[in-house]
Amino acid sequence: MKRVVILLALALTIAVPFLLRPPQQSLGAADDTLVIITPHNEAIRHEFGLAFAKWYEARTGRSVAVDWRVIGGTSEIARFLEGEYVASFRNHWTNTLGRSWSNTVQGAFHDGRLPTDASPEEKEARAAFLDSNVGCGIDLFFGGGTYDFIRQARAGRLVPSRIFTTHPEWFAPEIIPQEFAGEEYWDQEHRWMGTVLSSYGLIYNRDALAHRGLSEPPAQWDDLRDPRLRGAIALTDPTKSGSIAKAFENVIQQQMQRRLYALEATATDHDAAAREAQAVREGWIDGLQLLQIAAANARYFTDTSQKPPIDVATGNCAVGMCIDFYGRQQAEAVRRRGDSVRVDYVSPVGGSVSSVDPLGLLRGARHEEVAELFIEFVMSMTGQKLWNFEPGTADGPEHFALRRLPVRRDFYVDDFKPMRSDPEDAPYEAKEQLIYRANWTGALFREMSLVIRIMGFDTHPELTAAWADIVAAGRPPEAMAVLQDMSAVDYETALSKIKATLGSRDKVLELELAKELGAHFRIQYARAAEIARASR
Repeated sequence: MKRVVILLALALTIAVPFLLRPPQQSLGAADDTLVIITPHNEAIRHEFGLAFAKWYEARTGRSVAVDWRVIGGTSEIARFLEGEYVASFRNHWTNTLGRSWSNTVQGAFHDGRLPTDASPEEKEARAAFLDSNVGCGIDLFFGGGTYDFIRQARAGRLVPSRIFTTHPEWFAPEIIPQEFAGEEYWDQEHRWMGTVLSSYGLIYNRDALAHRGLSEPPAQWDDLRDPRLRGAIALTDPTKSGSIAKAFENVIQQQMQRRLYALEATATDHDAAAREAQAVREGWIDGLQLLQIAAANARYFTDTSQKPPIDVATGNCAVGMCIDFYGRQQAEAVRRRGDSVRVDYVSPVGGSVSSVDPLGLLRGARHEEVAELFIEFVMSMTGQKLWNFEPGTADGPEHFALRRLPVRRDFYVDDFKPMRSDPEDAPYEAKEQLIYRANWTGALFREMSLVIRIMGFDTHPELTAAWADIVAAGRPPEAMAVLQDMSAVDYETALSKIKATLGSRDKVLELELAKELGAHFRIQYARAAEIARASR
C-alpha cells in the first residue's frame, strides 16, 4: 500500500504541471501555422505565442499555432540552418537545374563574399541560390545577436521583409534608429530588424560575496580580477554563445576606448589615426588580460548562457557574467521568494553597449504571409509592450515578466512607467556610453572567441593552478608578466595567422591551431607558477 501511495504521489507530481498548463492551440487544429527557430527562453516563447495568436485572430479572423523550434543557442542554430540549406539547394541544383554537385558549388552558393575572380560555376551557383526560393522548413529566425543575423543575411538565407515598406515610420531615427552608439539596429537591406535591446553585465549574490570578505558588490568588469573571487565566477564559453561572446567583446572594447581617451588626453601631436591604432592594439591586450584573470577566478565555463544566473542565485557562485535580462529575471525570481536583496544585477557604467536581438524572414518560408504578420506584431507597440510591461497590465504579458527593454524609442515615455517592470531604465539616455566601433573588433569576433576559449577554458586547470600559486606569493610582477604575456595572440596575430586559419574553413587546420596555442599557454602558465613558487 505504501508503495502505491508513493507511485501515485510521483504520478501526481509529474501530471500537475501539464494539467495546470493553459490550453494551447494545437498545430493540427489551427487554421494557420508559423514555424520559428529561436534561442529565446520558454517565458518569451509562451508570452509571444499567446499574444500573437490573439492579435492574429483579431486581425484575420483565423486561428494560428506557433511551432517553436528550440535546438540550442545561436551557434547550434547557425549550424542547423547551414546544413538544411545545403541539402535544400543541392536538391534544387541537381534535380531542378540538372547540374552536377561538387564541393566548389557547395562552398560558393552561400558565400556572401565570393571574390570577383571566382569561377563561372561558382558565380552561377551563387546567383542560382539568390534567385531561388529554396527553404529549410522554417519561416522565421527570432532572437540572438546581430553577428548571427549579419552572417545569415550575407549567406543569403534571410530575405527582405515588407515591414519596411508597410511601416517605414517605425524605422525613423526617432523611433528605431538604424544605428546607435556604434551598434546596427536594423539591416539597411531590410533582411532583419532589432526587436529588443540587450546589454551585458554581472549578476551577483551578496551572501556569497560576504562569505569571501567582499562587502561591496561588483560594479565594473575590472572587479572580476579580485583574487578573493577565485573559484566563484560563472562564465560561458564564447564559442558556444554568440550573446556572451558579445559581452566579452564589450570588455575588450571598453579597454580600447579607455586607452584611446588616455592617449588623447596626453597627445602632443595631431596624428589621430596613429593614436587610435595604438589604442586598439594595447586595448586588445588589456582586455584579454582582464578576461584571463576572470577565467582564472572562474569556477567553470559552461556552454549555455542561462546557467550562470541560476548558479549565482543558488549561491554556488558569487558572480556571473550574463545578458541583462537573464540577470534581471533571476534577481526577480529570488525577490518573489521573499528575499529582496540577496541577488541583484548590474551593467557596468560605460562598459556595455545596447545591441539588439533581431528577427528575420528566412528564404523559402512556407508560411510567408503569417511570418510577415508576426514581424508586424512584434515591431508594433502592442508587441513591444510585452517585453517590459508587468504581467496583468493592459497589453502586458499574462504570466511572466520578461524584463527586457524594447527597441522602440517611443516606448520610453512617462505614461508607460506605471505599467513597466523596469520604469527607470532609459537605454537611449545613458550618461556614460560605450561607443561600439565595429572596425576595432568586428572582424575578429570568431578569432576573439577562440582565443578566450583556449587561454581560459581549454587550459583552465593549468591557469587556475598558476593563479593560485601567484596569489599565494603575493602576485609578484615577474610571475604576472609571464602569466599575462599575450604576444602569441596579440592584435596583429589575430588579424593575420588566426583569422587566416579560421577563414580557411579547414577543421584540421583549426584543430592544429587550437592545439598549438593550448600547448603554448600551458607552458606559459607552468613557467609563471614556477616563478611564483620560487619567489616565496
